[in-house]
Amino acid sequence: MAPTSTSQTPFGRVLTAMVTPFTADGALDLDGAQRLAAHLVDAGNDGLIVNGTTGESPTTSDAEKVQLVRAVVDAVGDRAHVVAGAGTNDTRHSVELARAAEQAGAHGLLAVTPYYSKPPQEGIFRHFTAIADATDLPVMLYDIPGRSGVPISTETIVRLAEHPRIVANKDAKGDLGRASWAIARSRLAWYSGDDMLNLPLLSVGAVGFVSVVGHLVTPELCALLEAHTSGDVAKATEIHQKLLPVFTGVFRTQGVITTKAALALQGLPGGPLRLPLVELTGEETEQLKRDLAAGGVQL
Repeated sequence: MAPTSTSQTPFGRVLTAMVTPFTADGALDLDGAQRLAAHLVDAGNDGLIVNGTTGESPTTSDAEKVQLVRAVVDAVGDRAHVVAGAGTNDTRHSVELARAAEQAGAHGLLAVTPYYSKPPQEGIFRHFTAIADATDLPVMLYDIPGRSGVPISTETIVRLAEHPRIVANKDAKGDLGRASWAIARSRLAWYSGDDMLNLPLLSVGAVGFVSVVGHLVTPELCALLEAHTSGDVAKATEIHQKLLPVFTGVFRTQGVITTKAALALQGLPGGPLRLPLVELTGEETEQLKRDLAAGGVQL
């Protein structure tokens, strides 16, 4: 049974978009996934995203996705919201993934804008509606035009918010003005999907984070959120500025690559990457160490 939710925070407040651990030979590491999930929840996450882009979803099979959801729900499902990525650029496939995630025990779904195809807004609306109609699970939209190629327009967000199961949006659009209007008009629970903008998005109405750096600094993210919520904006700003080297370091290249490298440095499950992602070079690893040290991360 999922932890208690509210309409303001339907998936919790601090969620890490979890990497998918693999064994040395590249197979799915379910034991490692359970250990990593427990570590992240122990650190303060009240939600986890599995099978997202950070989980290398483009290179995991549908069967692996189901196995991963089941394993993570078994490990932490009584303590954290387990939200399963179900978005592809094929609506029919996305519906199949959504239903499989529900059967595997997921507490919610993350659905990204259809990528590469560049559908019009009506196509985007119908895509998300089909996913939301397919199960009884609450849905978080994922708006990331830098990867998908098209944004979800404010008008489309407002229309989608009328669906009873579309309850939240993960915002990686990088546009605070559009976010402000969409939050005000849709009343969706708004989650920052861009770690560098966690604090700015709180200031315009976000309720929490879907973070990559949460693998490394969840306690600090929780402290930032608590400071802002309690009205101590100076403290929140101080934490934000302390974390700037971490934000920069993790996203010098693709975030999964740096995150798995950092987990390896900490002795945590992560394992290798699947192509087309590749490991950091020695020089890049040294730079990552410097960045994380500058942000106070212990390795």
